[in-house]
Amino acid sequence: MNNHEIDYKIYGDDMQFVEIELDPHETVVAEAGSFMMMEDDIHMETIFGDGSGGGGLMGKLFSAGKRVLTGESLFMTTFTNNGAGKKRVSFASPYPGKIIPMDLSQHGGKIICQKDAFLAAAKGVQVGIEFQRKIGAGFFGGEGFIMQKLEGDGLAFVHAGGTIIKKDLLPGQTLRVDTGCLVAMTSSVGYDIEFVKGVKTALFGGEGLFFATLRGPGSVWIQSLPFSRLASRVFAAAPSRGGGKDEGSIAKGIFDMFSGD
Repeated sequence: MNNHEIDYKIYGDDMQFVEIELDPHETVVAEAGSFMMMEDDIHMETIFGDGSGGGGLMGKLFSAGKRVLTGESLFMTTFTNNGAGKKRVSFASPYPGKIIPMDLSQHGGKIICQKDAFLAAAKGVQVGIEFQRKIGAGFFGGEGFIMQKLEGDGLAFVHAGGTIIKKDLLPGQTLRVDTGCLVAMTSSVGYDIEFVKGVKTALFGGEGLFFATLRGPGSVWIQSLPFSRLASRVFAAAPSRGGGKDEGSIAKGIFDMFSGD
């Protein structure tokens, strides 16, 4: 294997965190801001890009530049066990939902996911960008023209909101989902955006004008509660004028908690 082999355990139900066990000299790379806790002898270092070992300074700059295109930070963080025995480091999900462990070696060495879904991975996993080949998917996809791709043969951890379901599509089998509910898919799945037919459905259906059409073969992961939907409902419930002082303060506090401000 090119990637470090790591062991893990996921704790919790709706607000999960993953505890990763590192052997001596093993390393895990994580998204900035996902760190929760770690034991002694684990060395923490901020790096450019994904830490997959791209050649030289230009390789690191190119890796970091790709992350900017997906709206992520230039930097990621590595955690390396410099001790003599097994050590543990934990990473927490940013909002209510589930952490999905993915063994890339069992999915053709590549997973395509929403740009904010990646949480952590074994060192050696490459975190890149995946351009949608069809213009419709790019402009009307709801979650942006660019998605992330995770490549390698090790473990990666992806986070999504609400309840997660995995669907295995047969060749030619089609699944239509809300664009925000798509979490990840294998590289063999065809992806396009389809216009909702019928003027009444589009204007009054409450589900937007477009949905994602996924075509097998391959596997897809669907989330029941995209963060954008959660945030919009909390924001809509916050009184803009009127209402009691305490009521407004509570609503504002809930919104600030989920928006990270």
